[in-house]
Amino acid sequence: MRDAEVADELGRLIRRYVTPGGRYRKLGGALFSLSGPERAEFARSLGADAGGISGAELGILLGGTWRERKTAARLIAVAGRTEFRARLGELLLASEGPYAGRAYCVALTTFGTPADADPLITYLDHYLARPDLPYDQSAALGALLLLDARLRSDRAARFLTPDGLWQRWLEGPYDKNVDAPTLQRDFIGQLCDFAAESAGHCRRQPRHG
Repeated sequence: MRDAEVADELGRLIRRYVTPGGRYRKLGGALFSLSGPERAEFARSLGADAGGISGAELGILLGGTWRERKTAARLIAVAGRTEFRARLGELLLASEGPYAGRAYCVALTTFGTPADADPLITYLDHYLARPDLPYDQSAALGALLLLDARLRSDRAARFLTPDGLWQRWLEGPYDKNVDAPTLQRDFIGQLCDFAAESAGHCRRQPRHG
C-alpha cells in the first residue's frame, strides 16, 4: 500500500475496532467498573471482533498510536494469535509511547508458554538498568510472576532478590510511583481472565492474512 492508502485503511480500522463505544478506554481498569450486563456485552463484542479481524489489519493497527496498539494487543490476546509474539516483544522493548506496554504484557501472558517469558525478561534486563525511565517495568515483572505461577517456574526470582535489579531500579535517583509487581500480577491476571471470557465469543474466520 502507498502511504495515503495505509492512512485511509488505518482510519477505517480505528472507526471499526478502536473507538466504537470508547472501546480502547475500557481495556484497562475501566473494565471493572462495568455492570454485569455491560461486561458481558463488551466481552461478546471484543471476542467477535478478535475472530473477524485479519492478521494484516492487526499489523496496521500495531503501527498506529497507543490507542490502536493497545486495542490490537488485546484482540491478539483474545484470539490467541501467537504469530504476533515476536512483534509484541519488539514493541514492548521499543517503548515508543505510553499506555500500550501493559497490553503487550497481557497478550504474552495469555499465550502462556516459556517462549512468552523471554520478551518480558529481555525487557526487564534492559529497562531495570535504566532508573531514569519509569516505563512498564512493574507490569512486565508482574506478568512474569504470573507466567511463573502458571508454568511452575521461577524466572522472576533473580529480579526480586534484595540486591536485584528491581530494588536497584526503585532506589534510583528518580521517584517512582509504581505498583508493586505482585499488584500488577493480580491485575494482569484479571485482564487475562477477561481475555479468556471474551475468547468464548471468538470464532476465527477462514481468511488469509
